[in-house]
Amino acid sequence: MASKLLRAVVLGPPGSGKGTMCEKIARSFGLQHLSSGQFLRESLGGEVGVLAKQYLERGLLVPDHVITRVMMTELEKRREQPWLLDGFPRTLGQAEALDRICELDLVISLNIPFETLKDRLSARWVHPASGRVYNMDFNPPHVQGIDDLTGEPLVQREDDKPEAVAARLRKYKDAAKPVIELYKSRGILHSFSGTETNKIWPYVYTLLSSKIPPLLSDEEN
Repeated sequence: MASKLLRAVVLGPPGSGKGTMCEKIARSFGLQHLSSGQFLRESLGGEVGVLAKQYLERGLLVPDHVITRVMMTELEKRREQPWLLDGFPRTLGQAEALDRICELDLVISLNIPFETLKDRLSARWVHPASGRVYNMDFNPPHVQGIDDLTGEPLVQREDDKPEAVAARLRKYKDAAKPVIELYKSRGILHSFSGTETNKIWPYVYTLLSSKIPPLLSDEEN
């Protein structure tokens, strides 16, 4: 367990490798990886989940008030734990809601070139029930179109299709800009640029090591 109650956020557009980066950080520093997508899928049986499901099934972004309710509920349960948020906050409204329950120590922003994101997203297929993501270029399933663990079919989300990707990335950028500005003004924003998670990782590792002691060395991850 991390010795300090570190509260961190990883920001980045769809396809930026946020999930992979969060897994590496969580493993190396003993932080809980809290994924908004995972919590949404787990909430589908409840009252808020019914609302979320209507959006998820159509491949749309879940509205602020729905995702905020899901995340606030989960974070309230973890008041005494160090954690790392993935996929939240995406908007200024969500950032303000987060402010009301905790103070962030660190925000990592991943800056990936537009063309790289476009290529990654267009090659992305998912297993809807689990949220497992495959990339046909560098992380394909063993059998094309089939999930490795369940044997169930993979789907390409509507907003991962090439014609939808550009609009989706623009929408993300517009919503994220005030969030990034907010954290920058507080002096807690650290931006990392590149096209490969593995090349950005050593710099992220060095930053986090200056805040809390690592459990694993850079090479072990």
